[in-house]
Amino acid sequence: MLGELQVFHNNLLVRLPASKRSRALLAYLAFTARPHRRDRLCEVFWEVPDDPKGALRWSLSKIRPLVNDADTERLQADRERVSLVSSDISIDLHQLKADSQRNDLSIAELESLLQQSQQPFLQGLDLPDQSLFQDWLTAERNELQQLTGKLQARLASHTTLSSPDNWHTIEPPASRELLARQKVQFCTAHDGVRIAYASVGKGPTIVKAANWLSHLEHDWNAPIWSPLFRDLAADHHFVRYDERGNGLSDWDVADISFSAFVTDLETVVDANKLDKFALLGISQGAAVSIEYAIRYPEKVSHLILFGGYAAGWRIGATEALTKEREAVMTLTAVGWGTDNPAYRQIFSSTFMPDANEAEFNWFNDFQRLTTSAENAVRFLSVFADIDVRHRLAQVKVPTLVIHAMGDQRIPISVGRDIAAAIPNAEFVGLESNGHLLLGREPASKTFVQAIRDFMARHQ
Repeated sequence: MLGELQVFHNNLLVRLPASKRSRALLAYLAFTARPHRRDRLCEVFWEVPDDPKGALRWSLSKIRPLVNDADTERLQADRERVSLVSSDISIDLHQLKADSQRNDLSIAELESLLQQSQQPFLQGLDLPDQSLFQDWLTAERNELQQLTGKLQARLASHTTLSSPDNWHTIEPPASRELLARQKVQFCTAHDGVRIAYASVGKGPTIVKAANWLSHLEHDWNAPIWSPLFRDLAADHHFVRYDERGNGLSDWDVADISFSAFVTDLETVVDANKLDKFALLGISQGAAVSIEYAIRYPEKVSHLILFGGYAAGWRIGATEALTKEREAVMTLTAVGWGTDNPAYRQIFSSTFMPDANEAEFNWFNDFQRLTTSAENAVRFLSVFADIDVRHRLAQVKVPTLVIHAMGDQRIPISVGRDIAAAIPNAEFVGLESNGHLLLGREPASKTFVQAIRDFMARHQ
């Protein structure tokens, strides 16, 4: 089931039915390995036909000779239920999940499992007109993506890196514990888009406004920001969510815009029934946080901005800059979803220029998991037009602006300008070159401590 559906019997490839729906039904019965009511299968696979029960019978007639033999009747069906007895059926994804649980995997074994996990689940078996089947298929594909991220992190932790700090700073067991403890839920924005959010930890609440390149589950495996999130969650109620079009939130959305980003933050706050909280905005999430804090000053106890900008690159852009950035968007549209990481390396090298090879490899793969090529281009276009400069003087809540002094994507002067324009804002410069902080670098500890000190001073 990894890749296109294939069935082998006695090591020989079995010819499958031409009907995609019948192949999908076979995969569904084998993978779920439990009885299903006939009427439920009709709902899952045949919403439209005049005779769904007849269509189901026809598909079962095509599947039966594939799975049954003279001694074994694996496809079992009565008037109410259908099941595929799978006690002697081996499914590659089930085996992959079982093998991944082992704690004694060698580097070669991890590499093999990772390669397997990167194959699409049931490639080519989408049924766009069958929403129930598509929901199941999407959920399983998302789970496979999560497994890929975990395997990547485990492989990186086994690899000898050039940095003396190595990957021990990641503390995989702690990351896994937080992943297990966090509670992922969904809320619905005013336009019907489902937004995935998660919370973990106890204490004063910190809400992290969404920024592009996030995934609620893969984030905990990230060598980049998982140590920051883990430290913040150690003594705070830490709430995060995936931006629309990204991560676990809906990807197929009509509206990707700055105003939608702000209303999504409103939706998540309302879903969590939060009355007062600190708001953390990173990168373009800083502008979203600024707008929210102005609209709801009674809710925001502290505004914390890192690597933020008040105006996107199109605002006052030169002709040369416009050509350069538009060329990047063209490359993104063409190569984002490909196996070649060169296209995504454009972002990696400016987001975290001091990363080592393993960290670059992780981030290159992570980018592809977070969103589609189409949405990546849409995000870049929206970010380019952000402009909240006229709103900065209206911020009335205690504000801390943090910026890496060597940030190659958003210069430190941009952070200083924000701090100067917001009344009574405090500024902290970090000894780092990254737009994203590496969890192993000392600046990460400085970042977390600056937030703790700031919140303690403004209680």
